Amino acid sequence: MHSPGGSPPDGTSSSLTTPSKRKPAGATGNHSRQHSDHLSSAPDQKRAKFNNPSEPGISRMSKVLSKRPELVDLTKPPTAFQPQKGAKKLVIKNLRTTSRSSDLDKYYDVTKQELLDALQAIFEQKQPRQPLERLYRGVEDLCRHGDARELYKTLQERCESYLRNDLHRSIVAEAGPSNVDVLRSTHKHWVIWNAQSTRIRSIFSYLNQSFLLRSKEFLQINDMAITLFRRTVFVTSHSGVNTGAKSLAGMCDLVDYDRRGDTRFDPALLRDSISMLNVLTIYGKSFEPRFLEASRVYFKEFAEEQSAASLKEYISSCEKLLAREDYRCNAYNFESTTKRQLMDDAHTILIERYSEKLLDSGSITKLLDEKAVDSMKALYDLLRLSGIQKRLKQPWEEYIKAAGSEIVKDTTRGDEMVLRLLEFRKVLDIMIRDAFNRDDEFTYSMRQAFGSFINDRKILSAWKNGASKVGEMIAKYIDMLLRGGLKTLPKSLLSDAKDRIDAEKSGQASTADEDAELDRQLDQALELFRFIEGKDVFEAFYKQDLARRLLMGRSASADAERSMLAKLKNECGSNFTHNLEQMFKDQQIARDEMASYKSWCEGNGHAKSNLDLTVNILSAAAWPTYPDTQLSLPDDVATQIERFEAYYINKHTGRRLRWKHSLAHCVVKARFNKGPKELLVSAFQAVVLTLFNQIEDKSDGFLTYQQIAENTGLNGPDLDRTLQSLACGKVRVLTKHPKGRDVNPTDTFTVNKAFTDPKYRVKINQIQLKETKEENEETHERVVQDRQFECQAAIVRIMKSRKTMTHANLVAEVINQTKSRGAIEPAEIKKNIEK
Repeated sequence: MHSPGGSPPDGTSSSLTTPSKRKPAGATGNHSRQHSDHLSSAPDQKRAKFNNPSEPGISRMSKVLSKRPELVDLTKPPTAFQPQKGAKKLVIKNLRTTSRSSDLDKYYDVTKQELLDALQAIFEQKQPRQPLERLYRGVEDLCRHGDARELYKTLQERCESYLRNDLHRSIVAEAGPSNVDVLRSTHKHWVIWNAQSTRIRSIFSYLNQSFLLRSKEFLQINDMAITLFRRTVFVTSHSGVNTGAKSLAGMCDLVDYDRRGDTRFDPALLRDSISMLNVLTIYGKSFEPRFLEASRVYFKEFAEEQSAASLKEYISSCEKLLAREDYRCNAYNFESTTKRQLMDDAHTILIERYSEKLLDSGSITKLLDEKAVDSMKALYDLLRLSGIQKRLKQPWEEYIKAAGSEIVKDTTRGDEMVLRLLEFRKVLDIMIRDAFNRDDEFTYSMRQAFGSFINDRKILSAWKNGASKVGEMIAKYIDMLLRGGLKTLPKSLLSDAKDRIDAEKSGQASTADEDAELDRQLDQALELFRFIEGKDVFEAFYKQDLARRLLMGRSASADAERSMLAKLKNECGSNFTHNLEQMFKDQQIARDEMASYKSWCEGNGHAKSNLDLTVNILSAAAWPTYPDTQLSLPDDVATQIERFEAYYINKHTGRRLRWKHSLAHCVVKARFNKGPKELLVSAFQAVVLTLFNQIEDKSDGFLTYQQIAENTGLNGPDLDRTLQSLACGKVRVLTKHPKGRDVNPTDTFTVNKAFTDPKYRVKINQIQLKETKEENEETHERVVQDRQFECQAAIVRIMKSRKTMTHANLVAEVINQTKSRGAIEPAEIKKNIEK
């Protein structure tokens, strides 16, 4: 028997026998030797030609074939294990000659020393001499050996000794005299200790995972490092130096530098210091109270200093201060609780304690007069932060009443009353939209204030007609809009970009469209109309102005007229607009009647005249009442009128026509030296002008005032106004002698043959659109008379339903039922009761 690596006894080549000596994995000892004996005991099984080295091809073939035997004996066991004979006994001898326990003790001692050396190197900010992996394995071995507790205590003692003796002394040595210098040194060494503890934690990671993770007695290494630093630097004082207190004071000093604009402010140091306190878990307990107390002191000083300034400056200063405080809390990672409490303190000190200054009526009035939207927004936001923005409503409402009253009782600018009220209202709307964040309560207060001063009898007593004046002026303003459109409005009343955006968002047509903008302006006028109590005055004047627009064709937009009528119907009901709707129907009926009349003329052989007659047939009950005026018409005009009247009476039996020549208008062709013109004039003006055709051939042709009066049938104010419009207005087709603005009975008139105008058709009948003083007074008197009738009707209606009633209750009920049409004095009601 030979060893597995030896040569076979029959002298065969090792290259031939080596493949046959391969053993299965795990075969050792006697098994290997038995397998070797088996191969060496059967050399005759190999053919001799394979041993011939002279044939290289055959030799290679023999090497290939020799890897497996030519004949396999299946009766022999393939391994050395023979179950019939039993397993052979393996004997393992101990080769160690020395004691193992002494070697282990020596290894653990060496490992501990290596760890201590590594700690010292880390404390000295050097690289440990041993590789980190070896140190980690050493910690693992010690923990497995049962020395985890001892190892942790040793680590804790070494870290605590280093922090107390080395790191703290270094902080004190490097710190300057100021608190900020101490803070800067503390943070610098915190960064160093943080890096050192990270290295220590990586080396002792196994101690964390195997022992400290399940221990309730000991902190984990990271928590221990934080606790030791906090205890050493911020809790206890060494050598009489309290670095923690100075560091916290240094942070407060940095904030103060920032508040006062000091160049010594270090934003990075403040931000990193806040993060350091959060990690050390002393932010809320140690820093926050100190910081808030210092902030309160600063806020008090700031408020006392700024309170001497004007309200606008105080608001601006407080707004900037709060913005800076909010930014600082966000930018430097202050806790949300700190920010909330800080802002609450600022609101209390700056706003609530100085609320009397912020809500001073005189100062707020000045801001509103200046249209200081930004300042009012800042004031509203400041008050809202403290939840007292509702207290701003009182000075807001007082201002509106005072400013509105001044507008309403200004008798010198009565024609501008509604324009000024709408401009005032627009300023207030912009204030609510941009300054008060569309607060509905301020919108309601504004409406209450408007309703108060518009209907205040003491304020309106400045006018002769009292409470009726505002309704009259609103009707005239709407008439101006419907006659002239947007060109009659100042730019300040037109919608701005924000109004257009709001209109588009609400699904309305953009106010950039002219029709939509006109509709919006009508809505604004209706807003004022809603405030007035005397709606009967508005109705009377609106009806009168509507009649002029319809009869003279002076409406800027038929759609706007119908839209306004729909708005009034929606606002006041169908009873209010019944007569107005009838006026539109009469216009349509008149057009149909004229078409029928022209067809009748053509059918009856009436020659076509140079005169084109158009007649508007009006219902007397629906239209305003107009005085009858005697007028001597030209023969051709009178003939046409008689023909139409005969046709109409014949067609509509029982009806009677009353001609209102004061509302008629026509187009007159005139020849002047510089060319012909078409003059758009009233019937009165046309009759006067045609008189001058009779004296055209006379060289010194003129007409006296008396001649004109005799030939036209006009006299008094009507004739004066007509002559004044033709000879003293902007368009002077007649010349008055002597010259002057007033017409006298001694004046004479001639044709102004030198008249010229850039337009071919010249409008002179503006006089018809203007209301005379007498007409105005008559309208007011008619309204007062109608109120008396309504009051009497209300008394009868109430007494029929109630049968018996006390005098006071009856007066109150009459006021309640008639207030929508117009306010009636209790004394007037008493007189009507006694009738």
